[in-house]
Amino acid sequence: MKLMINHQTHYQYTELASQSIQYIKMSPQTNIHQQVHSWDVSVPGQKQVTKDVFDNLWITSTQNFDYQNLMIMAQGVVEIDTSNQLGIEGGLSPIQFLQPTPTTYCNLEMLEFAQKYVTQISKEKLINLAEALLVHMPYISLSTSVSHTAIESFEAKQGVCQDHSHVFIAMCKALGIPARYVSGYLFVPNTSHLASHAWAEVFIDQAWHCFDISNQLFQPSSHIYVAIGRDYWDVAPVRGMRAKGGLESMYSIVQVLAC
Repeated sequence: MKLMINHQTHYQYTELASQSIQYIKMSPQTNIHQQVHSWDVSVPGQKQVTKDVFDNLWITSTQNFDYQNLMIMAQGVVEIDTSNQLGIEGGLSPIQFLQPTPTTYCNLEMLEFAQKYVTQISKEKLINLAEALLVHMPYISLSTSVSHTAIESFEAKQGVCQDHSHVFIAMCKALGIPARYVSGYLFVPNTSHLASHAWAEVFIDQAWHCFDISNQLFQPSSHIYVAIGRDYWDVAPVRGMRAKGGLESMYSIVQVLAC
């Protein structure tokens, strides 16, 4: 299935901003699950492309001029294998995804919750946990921010795809199961306006398996991979800093269409 993606991120400032730098991870790569037919990230200023430790494409963009508006646009065409059952293999050992981060710590209450459903390590038991987690934490748009930790999200009993992924990853790691965070895009037929998406993957039976908690999807048949890491902060689409600028406001537009 071929998909066309247009992802725009708009920044506005109350004063002139200058001397800014962005770290952008918005570039999918061709792999066993998907083929990138075309892709471009448009951003003012100079840019350099490298790879991070997780093998994600990483653009560093610098602006040595004054501005009050900035737009970063990623767009292209990606073809995915809808029959694929497994997540893509990464360059790092799964053992590297056992260590929790500050965002994916698991407390005793969360561990006890997980142990009720995962009495033995299997995909079936983890799906039971994923189902229970969505009941405990219904999806509510704009209910949290990117700074929320897994513990805070679990206690809030609500969240979005980022929160569901962080909590599930935290629980899996506490159970001794390697788990990672994936950013990308999700295609839903008859829907043209979607936010960028995130889901979790766990390493069992010598392979990575998709656990999209928010949508209760357990194979990546509608997913485009962009970046893989330990949590949101490893794969954030845009992170950066600037001089001046006053107050910042930001909004994103994402379209995923069949073509």
